Amino acid sequence: MEKLIEKAKTLIEALPYMQTFRGKTFVIKYGGNAMIDEQLKHSFAQDVVLMRFIGINPVIVHGGGPQIGKTMERMGKKPSFVSGQRVTDQETMDIVEMVLGGKVNKEIVSLINQAGGKAVGLTGKDGGLLQAKKLKMTKRSDETGETEIIDIGLVGEVTEVRPGALDALDKGGFIPVIAPVGVGAHGETYNINADLVAGAVAGALKAEKLILLTDQAGILDKDKNLIPSLNKKKVESMVKAGNVSGGMLPKTKSCFDALEAGCAKVHIIDGRVPHALLLEIFTASGIGTEITL
Repeated sequence: MEKLIEKAKTLIEALPYMQTFRGKTFVIKYGGNAMIDEQLKHSFAQDVVLMRFIGINPVIVHGGGPQIGKTMERMGKKPSFVSGQRVTDQETMDIVEMVLGGKVNKEIVSLINQAGGKAVGLTGKDGGLLQAKKLKMTKRSDETGETEIIDIGLVGEVTEVRPGALDALDKGGFIPVIAPVGVGAHGETYNINADLVAGAVAGALKAEKLILLTDQAGILDKDKNLIPSLNKKKVESMVKAGNVSGGMLPKTKSCFDALEAGCAKVHIIDGRVPHALLLEIFTASGIGTEITL
């Protein structure tokens, strides 16, 4: 009986959040181990379907880095990264489109539909959703001290989100699942970091929350302890000290892009935890790191 009472208490704790978030849009960046582990894949799909059932409008933006990397290696290409961004020549771009749009996206859609939802897959090229331009990266030379431009190929950044397709899907009760591929002014295709796409979409939709799933508890201090809340100034100081680096760099940039564009709240949470979304959204303590301006 005590276990049953605890379940009832859990539901009661969730009630005010259900009431508050009904009708609101949540953008979720889905990536990391949560996309690989079979149990986590199914618990993620269940979380998303439950959110939609109680009136929250989830929008999924997914990555696929490990899957792209494995496919590249099978085809004899070695993946290369600069500051968390994949170096992308034309052949790599073809692989990215094939893996993200053709395999990963459809698998996520299928999982959500099997769990009782109505998901629809699309890339940023569909309906002109993600307008993009070539990403310019710079680096200070160790030899001369001058700033150099680094060409990492067909890697883009979002210049505009045109949410018409998302609005239409929302009205139809569908859950959009977005692969992070954008289109340039002349029809060229760009590989865009999924974290940055999620931030841009969350800002454009004025989402209630942007939630980034990752493979650690959140943002950690130098002793590897979770930091529950951080503002922009503190994150910038951690970046400068080297405590935030690699793949976490585009995640933190995504957070601030979203907040500055009108997203209400942003969270980086541990996607390795089963039902991580429900624990963040419907409990008083939440999990992970909340990012503020």
